[in-house]
Formats: sequence, C-alpha cells, structure tokens
Amino acid sequence: MTVRPVNQNLFDTISSPIMDSRGWVDGVTFPTDRPLINVSQAAPVDPPPAPLREALADAVLNDASAHLYGAVLGISELRAEVAKQWSSVYGGSLAGANVGITSGCNQAFCAAISSLCAPGDAVILPAPWYFNHKMWLDMAGIECRVLMCGDGMLPSAQDAAAMIDDKVKAIILVTPNNPSGVEYSPALVDAFYSVAKDAGISLVIDETYRDFHSCTGAPHGLFAKADWQDTLIQLYSFSKAYRLTGHRVGAVISSAERLAQMEKFLDTLTICPNQLGQRGALFGMQNLGNWLGGERLEILDRRAAMVEGFPNLSGWELKGCGAYFAYASHPFKASSHDVAKALVEQASILALPGTMFSPTLAEGGTGHAEQHFRIAFANIDRVGIGALFERLAAFSME
Repeated sequence: MTVRPVNQNLFDTISSPIMDSRGWVDGVTFPTDRPLINVSQAAPVDPPPAPLREALADAVLNDASAHLYGAVLGISELRAEVAKQWSSVYGGSLAGANVGITSGCNQAFCAAISSLCAPGDAVILPAPWYFNHKMWLDMAGIECRVLMCGDGMLPSAQDAAAMIDDKVKAIILVTPNNPSGVEYSPALVDAFYSVAKDAGISLVIDETYRDFHSCTGAPHGLFAKADWQDTLIQLYSFSKAYRLTGHRVGAVISSAERLAQMEKFLDTLTICPNQLGQRGALFGMQNLGNWLGGERLEILDRRAAMVEGFPNLSGWELKGCGAYFAYASHPFKASSHDVAKALVEQASILALPGTMFSPTLAEGGTGHAEQHFRIAFANIDRVGIGALFERLAAFSME
C-alpha cells in the first residue's frame, strides 16, 4: 500500500478527549440501580428555554435572511448588543466594530491565534489547560510554553514574564477556568495584562463561563483601559449562557484592525456564523437576563454542594471549584487515566482524568496529570451530586 503524505502536526495531535472518553461507555450496560453519572463534559444537556425556541421557530418561518449567507463577522445587531452590554458591565467603551461573531468559542480561539501566530511561533499556556486550545496549537505548529499553575491552581504572571522571548506572541488565560473552575481575581488578570503589554504581545482571555461567576459585576477592569485594544483579545460563548451548543455561536472582542485579519480566516472556514444561532443569541441577550440569572444561581448552588461534599471524602482533595467544574486529586497510586476507566467499570462514573489537561510524566510532566481529575457538575443536581459522592466514597482501586 502506498503511504500518502500526512500533515505531521495534525497526525501528532491527540484525539478529542471527549470522544475518547465516550468510547469507554459505548456499548456498556450499567446496572439499573447504578445508572451512569456522566460528569465528563461541560455542555448543557437541556434545550434552550421555550421563549428562545419560539424565537428561533419564528425566524425559520418568517425571516428569509436567516437562511442566507450573512456577514463574515456576524449580524450587526448582535455585534452592537454585545458591545453595549460589555460596555455597561466592564466599564469600557466598546463599539460593534470591536466584536466578531464566530461559530462557537473554539473557532474564536482559532481565529485569534491565527491572527497572532505563524508556525514556529510560541504562546504561553497555563496547565492544566483546556484541551481544545492545546490541540489547535499543536496542529497549527505553534509551540506551547507550559506554565504550570501553583497554589490555588493559579498561574504566576511573574513566571510567565520569565518565559517570554521573541518567539512568544501571546499568553492564554481561561477564567473561570476550564478545567479547574478557579476564578482569577481582577488583580491577577491585571498582572498578566501588564506582563503582556510590557512585552508587546497579546493577552487572550477565554471567558466562556463568565455568566456563572460567583461574584457580580465585572470580573476584571481591562476594557476600561484606554489602550486595551493594543493588548487584549477576549473570547466568549453563547452556548453555555443560552443552551445554544448545537447552533455554534461565540464571540471574539478585539481591535477592529485585528478583527479584519480574523475575518480572512473565518471567511475560509464557515463564510458566516450560523444565522439562526445568532438570532437566538440576540434574543437571549435582549430578553432572558432574569432567566440567565436563575441559571447562574442554580450552578452556584451545585458548586456549593461540591464544596460541601469533598471534606467528607477520604483521600480526595478539592483543588478548585467554580462555574461548571471541580478539579480534585485522587488518593490512588494508579494514574488518573487508569482510575477513570475503573470508575466507569466499578462505579458507573464517567469523569475526565488529568492526563487530558496537563503534560504527563512521559511528556516531561511533574505527575500532576496522573494525580488529578476534572468533574463537570453542571448537569447533575444536588441529588445527583450526593450520589456521586456516595459512589466515590465506596470506590477503591485495591
């Protein structure tokens, strides 16, 4: 058989951890008294609320433009609404020209990085990382300089500054963090902004889960800075806020000049974001503020249940908790990857091991990956969380 050329960067990139973990439960029949508890993925499993679905149905039936190609950077009404609400919340002065709508937040990240980096360039990526970020960087041939988080699962701006040279084009932050759930303080975010600004590089902040932050008001003050457009790129997702995961709607906020470069990238991929999804996002922003506030309170209650439960779980230690995630160390000698598979078989729990979020020992890591788990609790209520802790307490690798 003739071996055909392969893009080595793509070949060397890991497969999707979500798809891999689904393979662990495919075809498995779980006991009726111990159904699967799936805490592997951070995506809403319920459809959008009824008013939003009705708005989508109305657009399908009555808005002819919803079925046609649209502007590459999104419909002007949605871009303007994001700019208006962001200006109010963050205390800055944004215009629609600062907002690009993308086919999900992952695409916003890819577009931002493509505007910043060529193959061979480098970015600083805190670990544990969001695996899709690492996957895109790897397949694009961009060097990842891993910044391991320290106490409290927080990255150090000082350590990041020491890693910067002429190859580094950006620092990546995710807050509230995926996978740890930790919320970065305004002071920490500002410290990273100062490092990036002083070095003449970009700070890319993914705020997919900002609607479920434990504190009200602005999570940082960067948009209030007069020159924020020279340094800051923010990413956002409507999927988590309005349950629009299948409609693929995200956003990137940056300078108009940088968005013009991202527009080239986006035009070659999807031509325009999903038209119906954009209309759904706009309806949500304009009409579902109270509903979203209720969703936030429910997530915060589930977060509280996670925090309350871990002290009663022998050997496990909660390292971070917030938004959709808890991040914890396990008490076993085996790797988290092996523990994860045993949890499926013995406890009917599907959770993701730390080996999907950090360098493994084989990759030169410190052992952090093998010792930790991400638990995505947003789709289980307090009763489900109680069942999760009961099963973890009874679980053993011996």
